[in-house]
Amino acid sequence: MKIIIDIDENCAETEIRVRCASASGDIEKLVAAIRMLDTKLAGRRDGKRHVIDAAEVLYVESVDKRAFIYARDGAYESHFNLRELEARLEGRDFLRASKSCLFNINHVQAIEPDIDRRLILTMEKGIKIIVSRQYSAEVRQKLEANNG
Repeated sequence: MKIIIDIDENCAETEIRVRCASASGDIEKLVAAIRMLDTKLAGRRDGKRHVIDAAEVLYVESVDKRAFIYARDGAYESHFNLRELEARLEGRDFLRASKSCLFNINHVQAIEPDIDRRLILTMEKGIKIIVSRQYSAEVRQKLEANNG
């Protein structure tokens, strides 16, 4: 792999171009990682609005029609609903665990089977997320592809 960085003081916006023979799984991981670095979410905590890097988000959960963003440094309430957050995070390393939960695959530490084809994910900080049967096959496939 060859990496070239061209510095141009007249450049208005950073451009990243990937030139490859085929879009392999490694290339897709690279593109998803780059997109994560450029994705920000907004949330409220303690009466203040905060900007959160998507890469720092462990999972997003909907409770009583309100969406909460759980990041490494704590929880935030979003003014977007879960579907809107899912749309903002499309093409990044977030997957559905259930109708009310999205998670960041980069923070999964362990995966284990549960009853009735469900999965239990152990996230950073020991957080457990249950993946419903509806999403378990896709989650297993993506996690295996991501971790080789």
